[in-house]
Parts: sequence; C-alpha cells; structure tokens
Amino acid sequence: MKKRAVAREASSGRFLPRDAETGQFKERAAGGFKVGPEGMVKLNAIEGIFQSSESRKMFAEFERSGASPEERRRAIVARHARKS
Repeated sequence: MKKRAVAREASSGRFLPRDAETGQFKERAAGGFKVGPEGMVKLNAIEGIFQSSESRKMFAEFERSGASPEERRRAIVARHARKS
C-alpha cells in the first residue's frame, strides 16, 4: 500500500506536505509558506527572468555576511535606484 504524500488540514482543508525523512505530516507556518532563493530562481526561470552574474555574486555575499533582510533591501535599492 502506497503512503499518501499529502493530507488535508482539519481546520482549513488545505493540503499538508509529508516530511521526506520522517514521513510525518508537516504543519504549516501561520504566515503561509516561504520560497527560498533557489526556489525563486526556478520560478523566475519559468517566466524567462534570469539573474545576472553580478546579482548572483551580490546574493552570495549576503549569505556569506549574514546580512539582515533590512540590510539586503538597502543594498538592492542602492544598487538599482535611479541616479538623478
């Protein structure tokens, strides 16, 4: 008998994914789900949007330095803001 990959959440009827290692169903976070950097690259590729090598280096540096979300936003805005 094959294990079901998902189950329905009792309160909302949404599907719950099964953890690949333990086989237990995972509870969802209160705010929904988050897509990580690798997931965003894949989603953007579907739309034909690709990161430049400079952007990949910038995001790698964020990871190395442990930059906070606010620090990341400031750096991205500073890089892409229009110069007047």
